[in-house]
Amino acid sequence: MKRLFVVAACLSIFVAVFAQDSPRYVKINGGPYLTNVTSTSFTVVYTTNMDAVSWVEIAPDDDTHFYNQERPAFYDKRGLGRRPITKTHKITVTGLQPGTTYRYRAMAKGVLEQDNRKSIVYTEGFGMDLNSHPCKVTTLGGDYNSVKFSVVNDMHSHDSVLCRLFADAAGKYDFVLFNGDMTSSIDTESQIMDDYLRSASRLFGECTPIHFVRGNHEYRGNAALKFYDYLDSPTGRTWYSFSYGDFFFLVLDGGEDKCESDVRNLDIMRTEDYVAEESEWLARTVVSPEYENSKVRIAFCHMPPSPKGWYGNAMVSKYLVPALNEAGLDLMLCGHIHKFKNYDKQQTGTSFPVICNANQQRMDVAVSEKEIRLDFYNSDGLKLRNLVIPVGKNR
Repeated sequence: MKRLFVVAACLSIFVAVFAQDSPRYVKINGGPYLTNVTSTSFTVVYTTNMDAVSWVEIAPDDDTHFYNQERPAFYDKRGLGRRPITKTHKITVTGLQPGTTYRYRAMAKGVLEQDNRKSIVYTEGFGMDLNSHPCKVTTLGGDYNSVKFSVVNDMHSHDSVLCRLFADAAGKYDFVLFNGDMTSSIDTESQIMDDYLRSASRLFGECTPIHFVRGNHEYRGNAALKFYDYLDSPTGRTWYSFSYGDFFFLVLDGGEDKCESDVRNLDIMRTEDYVAEESEWLARTVVSPEYENSKVRIAFCHMPPSPKGWYGNAMVSKYLVPALNEAGLDLMLCGHIHKFKNYDKQQTGTSFPVICNANQQRMDVAVSEKEIRLDFYNSDGLKLRNLVIPVGKNR
């Protein structure tokens, strides 16, 4: 009897501690940020401190108060007809007008308890404070005279450096692109938000679209397959394309940098098949009317092509470069080597220039119909160098 009393007491203490540690109110603790903005849609990603159902409300960017009327709500459709109960929320807003600015807010309702088909116990709803978080998004329009964007890569979880690089980024860019290896590995899902996306959303991502390139380090770690939960693309893959008017951009995935049989790959990587599938998509994309009619063509790939380099570099050369060499590409922007390099075309075997941005530095890119200007900065804001690449020389 005494033993049962001790067990019951221990159990009650455990329940009390568990209840104390479990959140009772839902809060948005990461994001929101924008990704995959198109002419008629955009995707919002954010996280909550507890399992929740979520939605995004939108309103025109006019002089009416957000609470002037019932605003359209959009839901996370990854449940394929059932609202997902999750801490990571990815919601696509559709049916919009091109070149139009909208206001939006991210919302959530926490789930305290589920009893199969009998009941769900929710917390009170929680949403963004529209007075302190005036989030806006502008869908892509038809014509652009220029596009300005920024690129960082190989941050390897140095969130404080990212904050210095983008301290004044709000409103400066049409988009920001993370060109791979933002973490050293994705050992836990929380790293994706903790190591860079929470800061990015606060600094610029609520109103500036973020594009992602998967680097070889994003293939690594127990939670590596969670990477796509935090991005969105038109293809449903980590390779895709997007356009700003006549400016065409390719986002490419070069796979892992070591052979699949390498002992450090733990018999888990099968990236060559993935990149081979990507090459088929790429071959179709570069003969599409949208690509062929474009005036500027830029590709992003974490690893630079190198026929005699490491396995990953050689895969980029084998599978991706052949189609690009025939496609009149103006420029490929890479990272991976942790230093700036403007490659000689003999080294890469390409008909187009390949430029690597150094690790933990920012590359600002201004594109017009005639030229691509690149300015490189360190985390102290010091301008290190600049380059100008003419457009159309490879056609």
